[in-house]
Amino acid sequence: MRTVAFTTLALTAFAANSVLCRAALGDGAIDAASFSALRLFAGALTLSLLVMLRPGRTQLAGSWRSATYLLVYAVPFSFAYESLATGTGALILFGSVQATMLIAAMLTGERPTWPQWLGLLTAFGGLVYLMLPGVTSPDPLGSALMAVAGVGWGFYSLQGRTATDPLSETAGNFARSVPMVAVVGAASLGAMQIESTGAALAVTSGALASGVGYAMWYAALPGLTATAAATVQLSVPVLAALAGVLFMAEAVTPRLVIASLLILGGVALALLKRSFA
Repeated sequence: MRTVAFTTLALTAFAANSVLCRAALGDGAIDAASFSALRLFAGALTLSLLVMLRPGRTQLAGSWRSATYLLVYAVPFSFAYESLATGTGALILFGSVQATMLIAAMLTGERPTWPQWLGLLTAFGGLVYLMLPGVTSPDPLGSALMAVAGVGWGFYSLQGRTATDPLSETAGNFARSVPMVAVVGAASLGAMQIESTGAALAVTSGALASGVGYAMWYAALPGLTATAAATVQLSVPVLAALAGVLFMAEAVTPRLVIASLLILGGVALALLKRSFA
């Protein structure tokens, strides 16, 4: 139940990240580099405060490797949402996450059952269909950037499976990412554009949807196999797409609906593996 609760809350937070980022960048309220910097800084500050306020251990943990994976995810994620719709970006992101974690799982000896394979292939089919060329296909550069973000998040999640103190390690990873993302911000000074609304959305994304959300994800990861962790995250794009329709009046295209159904169907089949094993 603990794993289920933390997983549910974390996945909701992930969907909120897509909505907040798209809302800020889609309206031009902030540039992508500044959004990334404010998001990671707010996440680092919030998590560090949570660590210091709790009884017992107050020292930050984490590693530079995990911080690098976090940066590889966060920066391309922001730039991708300059051109992608909320649900489309989330579908590409978590499809890439799944691919990364599945390949890593197989390389370390984990073997999916045949229902998992069928479910994963169905989900991949939905992702491929989404990105096929056409009038409603997503922007190629934005799609490529989001795929890179997915690879970064996949490796970050795999690192988190061995965390012994999720909150402290997440805080340490965010703190280490701040000087790195500051370099990205400095390189983009000429394109800087920050309005109060954009800054508020970036801080909310960092403090709540990212910082607290990732801490919950780290807490859930020890109770999930690599395959399960990769699969359950594919529910996030549908949540993000629904939020984009409800809160930002984004269009619901037949391509997005079919791709979402294929991905969700694949998720459901993979999660029912025990019934077929």
